[in-house]
Amino acid sequence: MENKIIVIDDDPTGSQTVHGCLLLTRWDVDTLVEGLADASPLFFVLSNTRGMDAARAAAVTRAICVNLRAALDRRAAQGRALQPILVSRSDSTLRGHYPVETDVISETLGPFDAHFLVPAFFEGGRVTRDSVHYLMVDGKPVPVAETEFAKDSVFGYRHSFLPDYVEEKTAGRIRAGEVERFVLADVRGDALPRLLALENNACCVVDAETQADLNHFAAQLKAAASQGKRFLFRSGASLLTALAALPPQPVAAEDMAAFVREGRPGAVVVGSHVQKTTAQLHELLNQPGIAPLEIDVAQLPEGRARIVEEAVKAAASLHAQGLTPAIYTSRIERQFADQQQRLAFGEEVSGTLMDIVKRLPPTLGFLISKGGITSNDVLSDGLALKASRVLGQILAGCSVVKCPDDHPRHPGLPVVIFPGNVGDESALATVYQRLGRSREVRSDPARQARA
Repeated sequence: MENKIIVIDDDPTGSQTVHGCLLLTRWDVDTLVEGLADASPLFFVLSNTRGMDAARAAAVTRAICVNLRAALDRRAAQGRALQPILVSRSDSTLRGHYPVETDVISETLGPFDAHFLVPAFFEGGRVTRDSVHYLMVDGKPVPVAETEFAKDSVFGYRHSFLPDYVEEKTAGRIRAGEVERFVLADVRGDALPRLLALENNACCVVDAETQADLNHFAAQLKAAASQGKRFLFRSGASLLTALAALPPQPVAAEDMAAFVREGRPGAVVVGSHVQKTTAQLHELLNQPGIAPLEIDVAQLPEGRARIVEEAVKAAASLHAQGLTPAIYTSRIERQFADQQQRLAFGEEVSGTLMDIVKRLPPTLGFLISKGGITSNDVLSDGLALKASRVLGQILAGCSVVKCPDDHPRHPGLPVVIFPGNVGDESALATVYQRLGRSREVRSDPARQARA
């Protein structure tokens, strides 16, 4: 029976290691049937649950799974049954609604013999060794619980040792000692007998230091699945590379300017507030051809209509001058009494940005979206896409997708999905420079504007 990798992604950055596949922002049965029928070995359903509270995340995940079951049943009734490989893709720095989402998937699409936590993401410097998850910082491995990500006000955690993380997040329902550990020797060796013995939705954590580690382990997972084992995965992006086994992307990262519409200037939208994004934004604003356009979130929600109107006019004026506006939220992060207030304000900020995106000039050459939740909202709300296709990666961990050619405002527009926590300080500037190469033969409009 044919396999199809189905990725329920809690923000749209999970496609950061693959190409040629669909990203779906809708999950009605007909749309899911389209995803199942697509020629690519995988597709993504963008749930955006990382931007929701736990109850809403559970409800959205359940709705996706119920419709997915109906879509799979429809294909089976037509004699085109598929064996799904289900992946709950989430943050490689362990932020997200675990175990809420995997519990719902198990209840709706299970039972499973095991679920695996595989958070490695090599392009972003996330590796797992001896069941401890690390973030590479200046070439040195730092346990993720010692990074800024572990202090997240919604998804904070105390443990880098994954069995302890599981016990913490499941509030003791799964004890650390009950977690099955696949360390590097297992991942690189013959793990098939052990995989075949798993049952009763065993919780497993997986080491990986290189893509070759996961490629080898994924082959064994598929072999176990071919013998009837049903597995669920909670992973970072690198496992998807291993499962899909795609050839190299057809257009090299350095040549992505070929997709820029008529060599025109674009726009950059920055919503992420992590320190890495702020450093990258600083470098971007020093680039020729970039014009800063700050959105003061302290004026929200009361000043939303005025902020949007002023930003839309400014963006249009800058674009007409041949400049690329960098539209970014003010960098001081507000403090809130509880998680609900923080999430609600985040939705207000994102809604404001999307009001601006909806009215950006139709002659844009490209669009760069910085931040996972921001990117999801750009695709689903700002551009109102039901589906888009991943062209490839313009930088390690940064996908480029394309608006359909029949889009009413931006046909064929290339959109960069740039996660908040990926890349060095120059990464955002590098992406802008690569897209701007189609304009190198022209004089620098920024320099003319300053003359």
